[in-house]
Amino acid sequence: MKHKNSSPKQNKTAVTSSQPMVSADLNRNEIDLAPSADEVATRAYYNFVSQGSQPGNDLQHWLEAETQLLTERQTTSAHDYQDRT
Repeated sequence: MKHKNSSPKQNKTAVTSSQPMVSADLNRNEIDLAPSADEVATRAYYNFVSQGSQPGNDLQHWLEAETQLLTERQTTSAHDYQDRT
């Protein structure tokens, strides 16, 4: 039985407004591990220098820096968890 006072649009709005909170809870650990732009920029610069300072690979250096930092943090996080048990 449908209620006369609630429209389908209102019901849809209520459902979609709760969805971001659920996804935020699920991704909280990933967000905690995410490096800042400054950290990525610093690591990308060091990668650039260590690979001969050749221009033209900015995006590659940035993506490698992000991957390196995330991998290090995930590894550290996993080891911290194992040490607590």
